Amino acid sequence: MLDHVSITVSDPARSLPFYQAVMAALSHPCVWAEADAAGFGERADAHHPARSYLTVRAGLAGAPDRRHWAFKAETRAAVRACHAAGLAAGGRCDGPPSLRPHYHPDYYAAFLLDPDGNRVEAVCHAAGDG
Repeated sequence: MLDHVSITVSDPARSLPFYQAVMAALSHPCVWAEADAAGFGERADAHHPARSYLTVRAGLAGAPDRRHWAFKAETRAAVRACHAAGLAAGGRCDGPPSLRPHYHPDYYAAFLLDPDGNRVEAVCHAAGDG
């Protein structure tokens, strides 16, 4: 179901050791780390669509926490259907369905903001119009 998740934390010095310990216990490796951010797991692509990834990073001072949920879609048509359904159910567009080649050549995604402002993404990693 989940492709990747991004969350913000108020105190990276306190929170990152927590996530590093929890992810290590679950056998999800820390694949990069900086003073205020870390990434766990493996990013999906056309050759490895089942992979999942978590990013934990510092939030902006005074800004609300931001959460980003990316859900796997088996086809590009499912990405388009998800985007349309979300708009019809009260969501706001945060990026229409299209290729996002800066992630990888087959990354096809659409972005919505839910009624509380959380970012919801549907992503298909399959090559072609799958």
